[in-house]
Amino acid sequence: MKKLPIGIQNQTVHGRFRELILNLQQKYSQKVVILIDEYDKPILDNITNTEIATQMRDELKNLYSVIKDADAHIQFSFITGVSKFSKVNLFSGLNNLEDITLNENFATICGYTQEQLDTVFQDKLADVNMATLQQWYNGYNFLGDSVYNPHDVLLYLKNKKFKNYWFETGSPSFLIKLIQERQYTIPLMESIKLSESALGRFDVNSIELEALLWQTGYLTIDRIQERGILRYYHLTFPNLEVKYSLNDSILHFLIHSNQAQERNKDNLYTLLEQSDVQGFQQIFQAFFASIPHDWYRKNTLAKYEGYYASIFCTYFTAIGVDVRPEDVTNNGQVDITVLFGDNVYVFEFKVIELTEAGSALAQIKEKKYYEKYLTGKESNVFLIGVEFSKDERNISNYEWEKL
Repeated sequence: MKKLPIGIQNQTVHGRFRELILNLQQKYSQKVVILIDEYDKPILDNITNTEIATQMRDELKNLYSVIKDADAHIQFSFITGVSKFSKVNLFSGLNNLEDITLNENFATICGYTQEQLDTVFQDKLADVNMATLQQWYNGYNFLGDSVYNPHDVLLYLKNKKFKNYWFETGSPSFLIKLIQERQYTIPLMESIKLSESALGRFDVNSIELEALLWQTGYLTIDRIQERGILRYYHLTFPNLEVKYSLNDSILHFLIHSNQAQERNKDNLYTLLEQSDVQGFQQIFQAFFASIPHDWYRKNTLAKYEGYYASIFCTYFTAIGVDVRPEDVTNNGQVDITVLFGDNVYVFEFKVIELTEAGSALAQIKEKKYYEKYLTGKESNVFLIGVEFSKDERNISNYEWEKL
């Protein structure tokens, strides 16, 4: 092999990369190991600008093609990133890559298992509420033992405070924009079902929001369903940190005011503590009135009850209470059930222009959505029918009863 002068001579990025590989092998007389972290960051940083994202993808494609061309000089390559871009569009020609995202042998490679936490950090867990730690930071599933987010665990053990440490490391603004553009109803995030091909299908010009939410860590695998030769993945939020923080970010996107957002959340929690069902109406009427008109101009969601259910669900989730969207009963499913202390709040939503006044509360009673919570324990069950006007974009009728 012709010896190269040590140093980078080529002026192109992919040319420099190739020369670096060859120079390293020549200098150390060993094949090169390549480690690439966040291989997709230049694309994701521009994911809402298709033209720039495509340029980034094409440039990265040229860069990563060097790995294939220099295969004889490489011992091992390990590439990590947030999302799973199509091999055809980003790694064309690099056909010896093995995707280990859902390989059971590597299921715990990116987090701490419960056993690892109990042994490695044993001396730091004496005063830790393990059930709460699990609720906040555990729950990621890659077809093996569930794992904790290591970033969260390390910062929690340092500070001994439950906070959204991982969520604060990056802004999900591009996800929020996609949620708005796709007019996605938030309660659906707790019960997403994707085929195996859809879970890994992703590219600049074909962005599946559900797959992206999973790939970026905002959703995880809850269970797998086998139907003949087909395999489906049921997705949900991995833990309290992600569920609370993502919903809080969606609220901020709608309100554009931290002060108003925090005030509304605090008031809503106070109403729950006081069992003030009637007070919910005032809070949510004020919230809907505060959403800028321009938001509605770009969206048709306000015509449908799913939009209003999303807002209620997002608000209750953002204050950390037990929210069960599309709560299944033996007579159908209720839009939202909220559990707080000894109280159960059963919500049904309607758009007044599409139904008769009073039909929301009537449906709860007719379908007996509340029966599953009549367990004989000392619980207060509230039935709440909320009806909206798509023209006024606010609550037009609010009724409730206590069982």
